[in-house]
Amino acid sequence: MLLSAVTATAQTGAADYSDVLGQDNKVNAIHTAVPFLRIAPDSRSGAMGDAGIAISPDAYSQIWNSSKLAFVESPYGLSVTYVPWLRELISDMNLAYVSGYYKIDENQTIGASLRYFSMGNINFTDNGGNSIGSFSPHEMAIDASYNRKLSKNFSLGLAGRFIYSNLTGGQGGADQEQVDAGKSFAVDINGFYTDNIRVSDYDCNWAAGFSISNLGAKLGYSDDTKNFIPTNLGIGGAFTMNIDKYNKLTATVDFNKLLVPTPPIYYQDSTNGGERVILKGKDDDVGIIQGVFQSFNDAPDGFSEEMKEISTSIGLEYWYANQFAARLGYFNENEKKGNRKYFTAGVGVKMKMLGLDISYLIPSGNFSNSPLKNTWRFSLTIDFEDLVN
Repeated sequence: MLLSAVTATAQTGAADYSDVLGQDNKVNAIHTAVPFLRIAPDSRSGAMGDAGIAISPDAYSQIWNSSKLAFVESPYGLSVTYVPWLRELISDMNLAYVSGYYKIDENQTIGASLRYFSMGNINFTDNGGNSIGSFSPHEMAIDASYNRKLSKNFSLGLAGRFIYSNLTGGQGGADQEQVDAGKSFAVDINGFYTDNIRVSDYDCNWAAGFSISNLGAKLGYSDDTKNFIPTNLGIGGAFTMNIDKYNKLTATVDFNKLLVPTPPIYYQDSTNGGERVILKGKDDDVGIIQGVFQSFNDAPDGFSEEMKEISTSIGLEYWYANQFAARLGYFNENEKKGNRKYFTAGVGVKMKMLGLDISYLIPSGNFSNSPLKNTWRFSLTIDFEDLVN
């Protein structure tokens, strides 16, 4: 269809569309700065297809939907996670995450977290191939949140986030452009609703939540070029059934969409000095707020492509005696928008004040060549309620 449009227009003599950029239209993924902000750092959600917006509140809630922290039962808690990342490509890349919360009173809870993403060690060379040193590129995000119940069943949360990305350590020379560290500030706005219900003879709970995350300034490594950070809209739901006093089962689903403009389809206009002109879609060089609203209707292929930009996470969690957990999940992303598709599995154990969660990622399809294969996550939680009691 795209080639037909190009040919038809060229025949009118208006322009020469013979050099269309991206004319195969097979892949049109959205690219952002600091994509590490979209990596699920905790093993609980990591074992449930990266779903975490509406599941029961815990020390991991800061990353998914901080408003859930208003419903935590313990007065304070802590979590620590280590994720070896893309080990099939780089042996020393990893993500470390620590989060905690403090319950001010029955209605108010504050939270904080730190993410540190290390990309291993890289040797730099100049244009002549001469070594100019080495550096360990790294990125980090520090955030804090305030979360409050507005009613018995509903809460809102607001988080502020400082983002730092240093990819070169200031490496550069006389024949190279200086690349500085990138910095940005963003906010999260989220909400959570939960209620207990009775289904047949079972005590159940249902919950729903939303999270607008990473809404903030563009990030760049020079004054000339700045890119959107991964602003995202997430909506999730969860349903928990207490089968008996020992057995509990939760099903959850999350839908996520980046609130970032979709790249348009360009062609090279040979009648105007080779200028690059938009053939389909909208200009993605816009401001932050315009980019958020534009992201809902700017895909070159229209509504059908907009729907392809929604990723889906599905998860199941089983608890026995609130001490042993087993989890399964699936994550799906359209092949034109990144093509990440994988199953997840994991287990958890909670003994007194300590909890340990482990998850494993299994790419679907031809996973033998996927850089995501053999991805493990390891998380430790500390529940201070037992310590206090």
